[in-house]
Amino acid sequence: MKIVKLSFVLAVILSTSLLSFSQKLVTLEQAMDIALDNSPEIRKSRLNMEKNKEYLNAQLASLKSRFLLDVTPFIFSREERYDEFFSEWYTTENKGANASLIISQPIKFSDGSLSLRNDFGYQDNFSEGNNSSSYYKGFNNYLYLAYNQPLFTYNKTKLDLERNQLNLENATLAYSIEMLNLEFQVNQAFYSIYQKQMALEIAEEEFENQKISREIIQSKVEGGLSAMEELYQAELNFATSKSNLDNKKVDLENAKDQFKQLIGLSLYEDIQISTDIEYKPVNVSLDKAINNGLSQRLELSQRQIELNTAKFNLIETSATNEFRGDVELSLGIMGNNEKFGNIYEKPTKSPQVGITFSIPIFDWGERKARIRAAEVDVESKEIDIQTQKNDIIINIRKIFRNLNNLILQIEIAKQNEKNAQLTYEINLERYRNGDLTSMDLELFQNQLSEKKMNLANALINYKLELINMKIQSLWDFENNTSFVPKELQNNIRQK
Repeated sequence: MKIVKLSFVLAVILSTSLLSFSQKLVTLEQAMDIALDNSPEIRKSRLNMEKNKEYLNAQLASLKSRFLLDVTPFIFSREERYDEFFSEWYTTENKGANASLIISQPIKFSDGSLSLRNDFGYQDNFSEGNNSSSYYKGFNNYLYLAYNQPLFTYNKTKLDLERNQLNLENATLAYSIEMLNLEFQVNQAFYSIYQKQMALEIAEEEFENQKISREIIQSKVEGGLSAMEELYQAELNFATSKSNLDNKKVDLENAKDQFKQLIGLSLYEDIQISTDIEYKPVNVSLDKAINNGLSQRLELSQRQIELNTAKFNLIETSATNEFRGDVELSLGIMGNNEKFGNIYEKPTKSPQVGITFSIPIFDWGERKARIRAAEVDVESKEIDIQTQKNDIIINIRKIFRNLNNLILQIEIAKQNEKNAQLTYEINLERYRNGDLTSMDLELFQNQLSEKKMNLANALINYKLELINMKIQSLWDFENNTSFVPKELQNNIRQK
């Protein structure tokens, strides 16, 4: 019999150990790391940032020298042509091959382009008419340097580069903002589980108290010191407490499922959170929070980028139907000969200069209307910046007031819990002595549970408001350091 009992005890211990071992302990930092790896929104923002980074790399690469080789290894043509001067038809037949090597270099500061080109070819030409025929076979080469410069218009090369740089910065800001939003969501869900765990612990404590209360009244009824109705009421209180305990367990499991879905854990993985909710008042400076928020908030940077983009659009729109010019300069040397080595035996210089103007005459007000629409967009973006600044100030002030109020609430909640605990212990003794009914004791028990939950809620709300202040002001008042997302710090260092 003793062996059977010992085996049973060992089995219980082993099963409990396996259950504890299979349960995953998750800290807040671990939960945040898991969420950053698994969150769909974070992954999309990261991909968007990577896409804009590659666009910028492509734009920077386009500013470097380009090398292009065009090769036509063989070409043949035969056709009949009419010569109006001699009033006769003649036949031409042409065979050949040619290649062109082009080196071009965009000029960023002027939006011009400098190119060096070499055209080399071989030609085998035969023409025959009624009275004559001719034949030519030889090599030709044309080497020249050309420069093209637009006049009286905006620098498109520089504008495109700045736009791509702003797009990357905007994508990085969006990614960082998404990280901040996710951090608050993870914290909120994490502390929600803690809140449910606290509620479960309070319910378990209340259940144990109700069990003790029922045992006391049961012994009194059996001793003839209390009426049977008291035992009925105690049984009802016990059952109600058991039902409340079961509800708290369900609430905790539901909160865990939502938390696992948020951070990307398997719904079948059993987790338990680990956190320190110790209360330490934090000194928060309202002026520091507002000033840092206005200078560092990522949303303001985004609004400024939108304003700059709108100004770029205004510059481009102003070029609609505009007066502009183009200057083309080229200087080259050309040679041809039947022998390859004598191509430049009698070279020919080939300078060329050209200026072209585009002069709009009448566009029915199209340009004026488009410019006005772009100006209105710029004005709208300027309003957005001021609105964003006001929102930042209002939100930080609101959080600051909430923090001060929560500090007072925590102190009151602590005292209320202490008073409720003492009151319950005093009335429990009165209940043992028969001076109090079970219904009266139930009221004091409910009061104690409520005060404990109020304290836990106040502590959690204070913790969440501190996190909210950190996100809104981008300053960590708990550690007295700047709070800038790592991705944004890396982007700043790259700049």
